[in-house]
Amino acid sequence: MKFRNFPMVPRVVYGRGSFDQIGEIIAPKRQGNAPFIFFIDDVFEKKDSLINRVPLEGKDKIIFVNTTDEPKTKQVDALRDELKAEFGTVSGIIGIGGGSILDLAKAVALMMTNEGSSVQYQGWDLVKVPGAYHVGIPTISGTGAEVSRTAVLTGPEKKLGLNSDYTTFDQVVLDPALVKGVDKNQHFFTGMDCYIHCIESLNGTYLNAFSKSYGEKSEEMCEHVYLNKSVWDDESDEELMMASWHGGMSIAYSQVGVAHAVSYGMAFVLGTHHGVGNSIVFNYLEDYYPAGVEKFHEMIRKWNIDLPKNVCANCTDEQFNTMINVSLGMAPLWENALGSNWRDIMTPEKLRKLYERM
Repeated sequence: MKFRNFPMVPRVVYGRGSFDQIGEIIAPKRQGNAPFIFFIDDVFEKKDSLINRVPLEGKDKIIFVNTTDEPKTKQVDALRDELKAEFGTVSGIIGIGGGSILDLAKAVALMMTNEGSSVQYQGWDLVKVPGAYHVGIPTISGTGAEVSRTAVLTGPEKKLGLNSDYTTFDQVVLDPALVKGVDKNQHFFTGMDCYIHCIESLNGTYLNAFSKSYGEKSEEMCEHVYLNKSVWDDESDEELMMASWHGGMSIAYSQVGVAHAVSYGMAFVLGTHHGVGNSIVFNYLEDYYPAGVEKFHEMIRKWNIDLPKNVCANCTDEQFNTMINVSLGMAPLWENALGSNWRDIMTPEKLRKLYERM
C-alpha cells in the first residue's frame, strides 16, 4: 500500500495583531518590481482600520471582490488575464477574507503559472506546475480554506475544487482580531462548515489516526463554542479559528462526506453559499450521522438560527437532474461516506428524494 505525501502550510503566524507583520513576512518574496496583489472582500472597502494597514509598495494593488456569489472559473480566468496584461508577472497573491476570497486567491495564484482555463484543473491532482507565491489571511473562521489543498470553484458543468499539492497556501496569518464583529448568522453557518467537516471525517471510511486526532480536537472546540457557551466573546473567536484549522487538517488526510457532496449539487443549481448549503443538507442526514445531526439541531435551537427550508420546492426535473449529476460526480466524498459500493447505496432516485426534503 502506498500512502499519500500530502502538503501542509509551511509557515503560519498566529496572534492578535499579527496582521501587521504581513509586510515583514512578504518582503523576502518580492521579485524586483513585480507587485503583490491583495484580493480583499469588498465588505472591508470602506473600513480604513484594515485597509490602511495593508503594506502596499511600488505597483502593489488591492482588488476588492464581491462575494455575493462564490468563486467561478470564468472569474478566476478573467482576473489572471487582467493581471498578466497589466503586470506580466506578480510577486504573489494575498487573500484577505472568508473562504470564497481564500479559494479565489489560491486559484488565481495557480493560474498565473498554469496554461489554459481553470476549468481544466477542476478535479484531483490535475495541476502540474507550482503557482505564484500565495498567502491566506482569514477574516472569518470555519471553512478550513486557510489550510486545505483545494480551491472550490463553480464551472460551466460542475462545482469542484482545484485539488492539488500546489493549491495549499505558502503562508497563513491567523489574527483573531480580524474576525471580531462578524454577524451571528454568518458566524454560525461558517462554523457549521467546520463542525460538519469533523463529523464527516470522523465517520468516514478514509479515517485514520492522523485525521482523527485533528477532527476530534476540532469537534471538541466547536461543541464548546456552540453548545457550552451562551455568549460570543474573544475566546469564541480564538477557539473557532483554531477549530477551523484543525477541521481543515482533518479532511486533508481524509475527506468530507454526504453533506458536502449533496450541497455541491445544490450550490451549482441554486447558488446557495457553502456554509448555508451544508447546514440545509446536514439538517436531514440523521440516517448517516445521527449523533452529529442531533447536536446540530441543539446548536440551531441554542443560537436561535433560522435555517432556510423548502429551497428545492420549486425545482424542475431538469434542475433536480443537474443537482444529482453534480453531486454523484463527487466520487471520493461518497466513497469516504458510504464505502466502495456507494453507488449501490446512493442511487439517483434516493438522492432525488433527499433533495425533495430540503
